[in-house]
Amino acid sequence: MNDVAASAVVEVPVLFEERVTANGRRIGVATLNVPKTLNGLSLDMARLLDARLEAWAADDRVAMIVLQGAGEKAFCAGGDLHGLYHSMVEYRASGHADIRENDYARDFFATEYRLDYRIHTFPKPVLCWGHGIVMGGGIGLMAGASHRVVTERSRLAMPEITVGLYPDVGGSWLLDRVPGHAGLFLALTGAPLNASDAIYAGLADHYVQEVHFRSIHDGLSEIAWGDDANANAALLTSLLRLHSEAAVEGPLQRHSALIDEVCGGDDLDRIVAAIAAIGIDDPWLDMAKQTLAAGAPGSARLAFELRRRARGMSLADVFRMEYVVSLHCAARGDFAEGIRALLIDKDRTPRWQPMTLGEATVGWADGFFVAPWREGEHPLARVGTGTDTDRRSRV
Repeated sequence: MNDVAASAVVEVPVLFEERVTANGRRIGVATLNVPKTLNGLSLDMARLLDARLEAWAADDRVAMIVLQGAGEKAFCAGGDLHGLYHSMVEYRASGHADIRENDYARDFFATEYRLDYRIHTFPKPVLCWGHGIVMGGGIGLMAGASHRVVTERSRLAMPEITVGLYPDVGGSWLLDRVPGHAGLFLALTGAPLNASDAIYAGLADHYVQEVHFRSIHDGLSEIAWGDDANANAALLTSLLRLHSEAAVEGPLQRHSALIDEVCGGDDLDRIVAAIAAIGIDDPWLDMAKQTLAAGAPGSARLAFELRRRARGMSLADVFRMEYVVSLHCAARGDFAEGIRALLIDKDRTPRWQPMTLGEATVGWADGFFVAPWREGEHPLARVGTGTDTDRRSRV
């Protein structure tokens, strides 16, 4: 956004400000401020955001929060893959066998998931402006906001299969709530969503053209915010509806019947084969098929198993489960190799282990769910133990 980029002149990873409204209440504004990396979420950024959101939640003067990204291209394109890669290389070179001994991965995922859960359960309205690219860790930040805006240039995706991970940041829970079997399709193919499909998938709420960005910010300052969070949420909804419009139907919706057909059932091998056999001439479907074919077979298996195991779990329990799997991925999975091929050597020829889906069996995946902590010692043990619940009552 031009207005955001113009204000992002201080070289700090997250900009915080409090805007005083017409009746004296305050709006907390957090701007991800690393546009050169498409606002990729680092451990430092996650710590800064989590601490400030905790403070704003306790400040009675603050009525609502705005979460946005600097630059024209992205709200947040994902997590800090470079930092995670170097931590994985060092961990493996050291000969460590305990998944807890990769300090950076251990702290990164714990902080990120704790932050994501805080947004899901935040006691005040949170407006997330999801412009441009919103992927991976960006989905984690945006998904829990009470008011999620997408624009004509928004592109949302969870393409972790391309780097040997899986849709984390609560993705096992989020994608299970996408209509039909489309959530599994998105996990396996990393297929991108436009504004309309993002709303259809339950990952966004309002389609607003970017030209209205400044008008909405100005409108926020003119609202007579009160003490009741529900009433404030209704006021924010009314403002957004003044500028919202219907978005053009996207490919996820156009192909929903086909996706339900090929992704139904509980046989992953059959589902992957059915996706590969889709014969419709469509660029979006073709790219989805190519991504699945080139992606890590182990990631496909983990995504499938996580989604199956997450059914019936609370969001907090899903984050705890994903944390264990993510540390195993950092310790012994394809995650480092996927980042190497995509971002480090850039040869785009990852050597996946296991090489085939036939080798990535359920038994192979079971090891990724083994937690090294005794009951009550999990780093996210306290997440979800208070009175907060997900604001959409989906936990």
